[in-house]
Amino acid sequence: MLDFNSTAFTNPNTFILMGIPSLEDLHIWISIPFCSMYVVALMGNILILFIIKIETVLHEPMFYFLSMLAITDLILSTSTLPKMLSVFWFNYHEISFHACLTQMVFIHAFSGVESGLLVAMALDRYVAICNPLRHSSTLTSSVVAKAGIVVLLCGLVLVIPHPFLVRMWPYCRSNVVPHTYCEHMAVVKLACADISINSLYSLAVIILIVGTDATFISLSYVQILHTVFSLPSKDARLKTLSTCGSHVCVILIFYIPALFSFLSHRFSKHTPCHTHILLANIYLLVPPMLNPIIYGVRTKQIQDCVLQLFMTKIS
Repeated sequence: MLDFNSTAFTNPNTFILMGIPSLEDLHIWISIPFCSMYVVALMGNILILFIIKIETVLHEPMFYFLSMLAITDLILSTSTLPKMLSVFWFNYHEISFHACLTQMVFIHAFSGVESGLLVAMALDRYVAICNPLRHSSTLTSSVVAKAGIVVLLCGLVLVIPHPFLVRMWPYCRSNVVPHTYCEHMAVVKLACADISINSLYSLAVIILIVGTDATFISLSYVQILHTVFSLPSKDARLKTLSTCGSHVCVILIFYIPALFSFLSHRFSKHTPCHTHILLANIYLLVPPMLNPIIYGVRTKQIQDCVLQLFMTKIS
C-alpha cells in the first residue's frame, strides 16, 4: 500500500497523484464509466476527423472548426485519462515534476482553446445566417486556418505563465497532490509560500477567457435570433434554427460542467474534496465524449457520409 504521509523536501522530483480522496476503495468502479467515456471520445472524434477528411462535401468552414474541436477534445481527454487509469488500476501514483507541469499546460491551455473554438463556430453560424451571400468569401480556408492559429496561441499564451509560477515556490510540505491529475491550484497549494499571485492569475485567466468568449457567443446569437425571427415563414425559422442546434448543445455541455466545477471550487468551502475532483473530471471527459455524438446525430451531412461509408464497407 502506497504511503501518502508528508515528507520534507524543497524541490520534488516527483509528485504523487492521490486519485480521489476518501473514495480510494471505489477507484476500480469509478474507472469503469471514466474509461468508457474515454473510449467513446476516442472513437467518436477519430471517426469525425476521418469522415471530414475523406468527404470533400464536408470541406467547409463549419466542419473545419469541428475538426479542430475534435483534435482539441482528443488532446484534453488523452492528457488526463491514461495517467488517471494508471492510478486507478495499477496504483501507479507517481508523476515526474516536469511531466506534471506539461500535463498542467495541456489541460488548461486546451480548455481555453476549446472555448475559443466555440466562439469561432458561433461566428461561423452568425455569418452563415445573417450574411449568407458573403459566407464563402468571408470565411475562406485561409481565414479559418488563421482563426485556428489565433485561438491556439491565445490559449497557450494565457496558460504559459502557470508552470513558471509553479516552479517559483519551494515544496516543503508534501508532494501528494489530492487530485487525479495535475490541476494548477491543487499543485501550488502544496507550496510553503504565499501563492496569492497564482490564485489571482488563475482567476483572472478564467474570467478573461470565459467572460470574453461568452460575450462574443451571446452577441452572435442575439444577432442570429434577430435575423431568424425576421423570416416570414415558420418553417424557414425552424430550419434555420436547427442549423445552430448542435453548436448550442456543445456550448451548454462545455460551459455548464465548467461553471459548476469553478463555482464549487471557489465559493463552496463545505463541498467535499471528492466532489470537486469528480466535477473537474466530468468537465474534461463529458464534452469530448458527447461532442461527436451530438454532431453525428444532429448534422445530416455527417449522417449521410457515415451511412455511405458503412454501406460501401458492407457491399
